[in-house]
Amino acid sequence: MDKSIHSQVGEGFLDEIKDDLFQTLSWKSPRFKLWLAALFIIILLGIFAYYRQVRFGLVVTAMRDYTSWGIYISNFVFFVAVSLIGSLVSSILKLSNAKWSTPLTRISEIIAVASIICAAIIIIVDMGRPDRFFNVILHGRIQSPIIWDVIVIFTYLIISLLLLYLPLIPDIALCRDHLTSAPGWRKKVYRILAVGWKSKPGQYNIILKSIRILGIMIIPVAFAIHTITSWLFATTWRPGWDSTNLGPYFVSGAFMVGSGVIIVAMFFIRKSMGLEKYITEKHFDHMGKLLVLLSLVYLYFNINEYLGPAFKMVGVEGEHITELFTGKYALMYWMVQIFGLILPILVLLPKKGRKPFPMLIVSFFVILGAWFKRFLIVIPSLQHPYLPIQDVDESYRRYFPTWEEWAICAASVAGVLLIITLIMKLFPVIPMWEIAEEKGMRKEDIK
Repeated sequence: MDKSIHSQVGEGFLDEIKDDLFQTLSWKSPRFKLWLAALFIIILLGIFAYYRQVRFGLVVTAMRDYTSWGIYISNFVFFVAVSLIGSLVSSILKLSNAKWSTPLTRISEIIAVASIICAAIIIIVDMGRPDRFFNVILHGRIQSPIIWDVIVIFTYLIISLLLLYLPLIPDIALCRDHLTSAPGWRKKVYRILAVGWKSKPGQYNIILKSIRILGIMIIPVAFAIHTITSWLFATTWRPGWDSTNLGPYFVSGAFMVGSGVIIVAMFFIRKSMGLEKYITEKHFDHMGKLLVLLSLVYLYFNINEYLGPAFKMVGVEGEHITELFTGKYALMYWMVQIFGLILPILVLLPKKGRKPFPMLIVSFFVILGAWFKRFLIVIPSLQHPYLPIQDVDESYRRYFPTWEEWAICAASVAGVLLIITLIMKLFPVIPMWEIAEEKGMRKEDIK
C-alpha cells in the first residue's frame, strides 16, 4: 500500500517536472531571438577580425617579439579554468554524495564543454595561420608541454562530452516520447541521440556505472589540464613564471572562477526559465560556502606566489613585482586582489550575503577579476625578459590589444554563450530522471 502511494507521488512529480522543463525548450520567445541575434553579431565581427588576421598576419595584433602572447593566451587560460567547474560539480561533489548539487550537474557540464571547445579554438587563433595546428600534431615533440596540453585538452573534452551526454539519454528519450509538437528536425535529433532508450533497469545500470567511472577518471584529467597549462609558463624563462607553485596556483584559481561562473548561470537560468523550485536559495547558500572555501585556498596560493619574489626583489624579478605592486599595472593588480579575491570572502561569509542577488554581484567581480588576473599573469612577465633585445623599438615594451584582438576575444566569449544557449534550448537543463528518483520514483517508471 505504501509503495503504491509512493509511486503515485513520484509519477505526479515527474509530470510536474515535464511541464516545467519542456516549456523551457521553446524557441518562440522574442528575448531568446534577440539574444541569439546579439551573439551572432558579435561572432560575425570576430570572424571578420580573424579574416583580417589571416590575410595580413599577426601584425594586425599588438603582439611583438616581447609580448608574443597577448589576450589570446589570457582568454585560453581563462576558458580552461572555467571548464574545470564540470569536474568540480559533476564529479567531486557527486562522488562525495552531495545530493544538493544534482540540479547543477548538467549546467556545469554544459559550461565545461562550451568553455573547453572555445579554449581549443582560441589557441588555433593565437597561432596566426590555422594550418600550423597540424604541425603540432604531425611534428609534436613529447618533451614539449605544448603537445601534452593538446592531448590533455582533447581527453578532457571527450570525457566532459560523455559526462554530459550519458545522463542526458533518459531525458532525451522523454523529449522523444512527449514533445510531439516539436519540429521534425528536433524529433530526429531526439530519436538518434536517445539510442533506443526504453527505461529498462539494465540500461540504467550501464549508465550509472559509466558515469561513476567517468566521474573518477575526470578528476586527475581536470587537475592535469590546468597543471600542464601552467607548465607552458613555468618552462618559459620569464620573471613571475619560474615557480613550482604555478600548478596548484592555477588549479585553485580555476575552481574558484568556475564556481563564480556557475553561480551567474544559476541566477539567470533560474530567472529566465522560471526554475525557482529546482534552483533554490539553498543551492546559492551551498555554492556561496564553496566559493568562500575556494577563495581562501586561492588566497593562500596568491600570497605564496608573490611573497617569495617580493621578499628577495632581485633583478628583473624585482622589476616585475614593482610594476605589479606600485607600477603601471598596480591599479589592475590591487583591484583584482581586492574585488576578485577578498570581496567574496567578506561578503559571502555572513548568511545574508549568500542570497541570489548579492552572490550574482560578487560572482561578476570574481569572473572579471579572474580574466584580468590571467592578463596580469601573461603580459607583465613577457615585457620583462631576462635577456632583453638591444635597441628594441619602443612599441615592443608596451602592449595594448588592437580592435581585432578584442573582437576575436569577444567572439570567443559569445561562442561559449551560444553553445550553452543552444544546448539548453535543445535539452532539459535540469536532470529530470535524477530529480524524480530523488523524490522517490523508481527509475524504470520514469517514462
